[in-house]
Amino acid sequence: MQTRDSRGSSHAAVLAAYVVVAIAFSWPLPLNMSTHLTGVPGGDTGVYVWNQWVFRHEVVQEGHLPYFTDRIFALTEPTNLSLHNYTAFQNLLALPLIGILGVVTTFNVIYLLMTVLTAYATFLLARHVTNQAAESWLAGALFAWSPLLVTRGTEHFSLVAAAPLAIFLLILLKADGHERFRDAVALGATEWLAASTDVYFAVYCLLIGVIFLAVRIVAIHRSPLAGRGVAARWALDVLILSMGGFIAALIISGGWQFSIMGRPLPIHSLYTPMMVLTMLVAIRVAWELRTSLRPTSGLWRFVRFSLAAGVVAICLLSPVLYATAVRLKNGPLDPSQIFWRSSPGGVDVLALFLPNPNHPLAPGMFVDWLNSWPGRYIEGLVSVPLVAIVTLCVAWRAGWVPSRWWAGLTALFGLLALGPFIHIAGVNTYAPGPWAFLRYVPILGLTRSPSRFSVVLMLGVAILFATALVALTRRYPAKRRLIVTTVGALLLFELLPAPRPIYSAAVPRIYQQVKNAPADVRLLELPVGARDGTSSIGNFTARSQFYQTFHEKALVGGYLSRVSRRRIGLLRSNEMIDALLVLSEGDDIPDDVKARLIELGPVWTERSKIGFVVIDRARTSDALRAFASGALRLEHVGTDGDLELYRPQIK
Repeated sequence: MQTRDSRGSSHAAVLAAYVVVAIAFSWPLPLNMSTHLTGVPGGDTGVYVWNQWVFRHEVVQEGHLPYFTDRIFALTEPTNLSLHNYTAFQNLLALPLIGILGVVTTFNVIYLLMTVLTAYATFLLARHVTNQAAESWLAGALFAWSPLLVTRGTEHFSLVAAAPLAIFLLILLKADGHERFRDAVALGATEWLAASTDVYFAVYCLLIGVIFLAVRIVAIHRSPLAGRGVAARWALDVLILSMGGFIAALIISGGWQFSIMGRPLPIHSLYTPMMVLTMLVAIRVAWELRTSLRPTSGLWRFVRFSLAAGVVAICLLSPVLYATAVRLKNGPLDPSQIFWRSSPGGVDVLALFLPNPNHPLAPGMFVDWLNSWPGRYIEGLVSVPLVAIVTLCVAWRAGWVPSRWWAGLTALFGLLALGPFIHIAGVNTYAPGPWAFLRYVPILGLTRSPSRFSVVLMLGVAILFATALVALTRRYPAKRRLIVTTVGALLLFELLPAPRPIYSAAVPRIYQQVKNAPADVRLLELPVGARDGTSSIGNFTARSQFYQTFHEKALVGGYLSRVSRRRIGLLRSNEMIDALLVLSEGDDIPDDVKARLIELGPVWTERSKIGFVVIDRARTSDALRAFASGALRLEHVGTDGDLELYRPQIK
């Protein structure tokens, strides 16, 4: 029996081993912690760095609730960050470190810490399932440094911090059959952790909880009536065959066009026929099954347990819920309109089995193929490790039977990750997946990018891998060390992403003068704009917010996960800003409007407290430059590369 000290030592050894892997797999980042990042500062990486800085700025320097800021969109009302992917948990961890280590070093430390925590949480979950340490350690490494999460660590840093998913499942499994109050508190706290890490994870945890409850309540059996109703079954079979034949004819002929009451009726698309075929097949399968309620002796206890967990989560989330309520006072949340055929796609089936494109020996064609997708490399990659696939297949051939819970959960999230319509090797099959329908479900529909369901898919693969490996070692106990060592070495070699591309976090020298200016001075960067995850007006870049972590002056534009129509309206209501937005998009404004704004420029500049203007020569049109120079009476201060610093002349 292990003592408390020996258990503590084993956990310390597990964590130490993960730290070694984190350092090795992020190389050469550990040598450049204060100067480089694993993502481009001008992309989403810059916003994640900004998250940590602005959170600390509002708490420490302003003494405010950190879900409101005036550091961006400075000429409008304070910005509400409740709908932004704010990474509050990571921000809290960074809060005491930024003043000591600096913004960039702190961000890198938190990034590496999140990978280690993700691995360790997965280890705890796998060990609970398998009761074996070595196999569970490999499961943690597989998930935390899977090609999926390593790739997300170049842009979507919040998805790297996937520990809440493993913790939520661990608590759920431990609480099953007991439903103690302390478990409810832990589960509610984990839901807060998930929401504070990435809002997608909060939704995934809720979905996992609903699935877990459904499995406890509903049992699925083969229907005793499956052999009856021969006529109905034959009718369904004929309809399926007929629809299949219709689809084949549609593909061969290229489509038809009919006329009904003088109106043309073209039939060329496969979307509707494939949807009908899919529904017919689903009905046919359901015909063979029946559902029944399981004994419900513990159901109400589980419901009370869930309610208690919900209350804890709501209490912990009260700051962001308050900010959301304030946001709701100004109008609806402006949800994105969901279209049947044109919503964001998922991952390609082939991408599930693509060899690790991050490996130093991987050919560039893998990345090129993924970049050909609308979501690009970052959204299209999954790459379940081949070592894991081979291990699952060998264990299955040796008699291993995967857990229905883990196999079903993995398969469901895998299907969701395929998006609304399934693609294979770049070809749209037009076959609707579960996401084609579930995306209309409230709350669940907030997860706009179905490819991110693959995070739970990969977690499920890691647990199945651990159970399969344990099954193999139990079948061949004398060779356990050899099997674990060999599989582990092959897995780590396959996962290896080093040397990692790293990107300079240097701030141009011209921003030193901006930093030295009075605190109430505002900075206008041209082109200017407002950008979010799905839309943009003007032409704003996240690089501006990254540079703000150095100079700390308020910006006229901004980049958030979601920007409301109200915010856009407030920007557009300022005639000068509206003109700059139009010109930033490459369009022009009427000459009379231009002349009037040029005349009023000095007054606007003084009222708006614009102390500096930065012009990006590579992205600024001649029309925008000429208008800004005339309206703001710009005096050149300095140049660094493509960036030019100007000081507006008020008089």
